[in-house]
Parts: sequence; structure tokens; C-alpha cells
Amino acid sequence: MTPQPPENRDKDGRAEGPEPGPWTDLERPPLNTTALRRALLRPDTLWTSLDVVRATGSTNTDLAARAADGAAEGAVLVAEEQSAGRGRLDRRWSAPPRSGLFFSVHLTPRVPMPRWGWLPLLAGVATATALSRDAGVDTALKWPNDLLVTVDGTERKAGGILAERAADGVVIGIGLNVSLRADELPVPGAGSLALAGARSTDRDTLLRSVLRSLDHWYGQWQAADGDPAASRLQEAYAAGCATLGRSVRAELPGDTEILGEAVAIDGDGRLVLATADGVQQPVAAGDIVHLRPAGEYTDGRRT
Repeated sequence: MTPQPPENRDKDGRAEGPEPGPWTDLERPPLNTTALRRALLRPDTLWTSLDVVRATGSTNTDLAARAADGAAEGAVLVAEEQSAGRGRLDRRWSAPPRSGLFFSVHLTPRVPMPRWGWLPLLAGVATATALSRDAGVDTALKWPNDLLVTVDGTERKAGGILAERAADGVVIGIGLNVSLRADELPVPGAGSLALAGARSTDRDTLLRSVLRSLDHWYGQWQAADGDPAASRLQEAYAAGCATLGRSVRAELPGDTEILGEAVAIDGDGRLVLATADGVQQPVAAGDIVHLRPAGEYTDGRRT
């Protein structure tokens, strides 16, 4: 067995990701905590602290505990490996060590609370924008919180976002498959940046890019008092949303479902479905199943 580098600890005694050393897995090197802090923890940015841990159950759970203990807004917690990462509906998210980005951020928005529901969509826009630019991968958004890439002509889920209340704010967790190979995918519908042909899978570069993009969109949204139209967040989300224009099935709490065409994202971040009986039905929460690709025709009609 290849020896592992010793665990590093920061000045507060918290375990950090190992710095590069002679025993580093060259295919999946550890994140460089010192360089990340130097690049991101600046007076003119949102980010106030950044810690990388070797492994944890869930960065969201850990950062929520720190928030309850008084962690400042802008705290970032990254794990090289997550053993109990969670998605919506308490679904589990796991991947080999150092094969992806698994991190959470703590935010305390100063906008009307009814607009906080836009935060996971904001995180999606920020992440997709950064990946499209710096990984060279066309990253689309599946409402409400999935990141999609195309692998061999098929849409695959490469990442997900989970926002949870924490103390007086919100913790947003982002999980992203970066270098996973086909034989490492947890489910058939999963994908990764590497499988999608990314020009870069350097996790340091990608993490910096995503966090800077989050800083930009969060600042723009707050400057507009959380107004999704004035901040152009609603427009950006709709432009990158792979769900719009498709026939979908919305599986709702209580074992009910709605079939329709996804036609809009409304001002509350809800997905609006046009049903067969002519009703436009907003959906605030639920699982969305894409039934046919956007633009596909059936019996001469666009779906």
C-alpha cells in the first residue's frame, strides 16, 4: 500500500488536506491549501476563511456546526473525500478521494428572506459559468440543483447543489465530479468533467474559479436587494437551464406528479409547467424527470 502523507493541521488545530509531497498520487494531487488561501482570502472578496480537511462525513453538516458557533460569512470548508455527502431528499453523494470538488460555503444574505430561495439557483449559475469558462465544458442546469455535462452525446449529472439553513444564514454545498473514470461512476446516469472532455481537471484552478464566480453573482444579487430580474440572475438561470423547453414529469411530495412542458422560471425561482389542459402550474419543489430532449418533435409538434 502506498504510504499517505502525514495529516497537516492549521493554526487552530483543524485537519487540512495534505500538501503536495513525495507520496502524492500524481493523477489526483491534493489541493494546495496555502495557495488557495493566498488567492481567495483578500479584503475585497466575500471569502473570510478556507479550510481543507482530509475526509469528513458532510461539509454541509460540519460548516453548519461552525456557523452555529459563530463562523463568519464567507467561510469555506472543502473535503478531499466525503463519506456521507447529501443531496436533495437526503440522497447520498460519494466519490473516490481527490476525484472531485466537495465543499460548502456559509452565507448570511442581507436581502428579504423570501428571496433566499434563489441561492441554490445562484450557486448553479455561478458554478456552470465558471466551469464552462475554465474547464471548457458546456455545463447546463437541471432545475432545481443539478449540473449536467454531455458524455458521448448523452446528458449526465456531474454535480449537485444543496442549500440548508444554518444559524442566521445558509450553508450551500456543492459536489462536482472532476476526474472520475467510467468505472468509478456511482450510477449509470452520472458523469464527470474528465469524461466530458474537459481541457482542465486541475481542482485548485476550478475551485478558485467557482468561488470567484460565486462571489461575483452573490454580490450582484445582494446589490439588487435579492431581485432576480434586476440582478440578471433569473435571465442567466433561464439561459443555462436544460429543463426549459422540454416535456417533463414533476414528481412532487405526497406521491403526486404533474406532466407538462417546462416553459419558465418565475420570480420566485419556481419551475412553471404548461399542462395539457392549458394550465400553467408553478412547481416549488420536487424531482424533475426530462422525458424528451428540448426541440424534439412528435407528430409534427415541438415538445
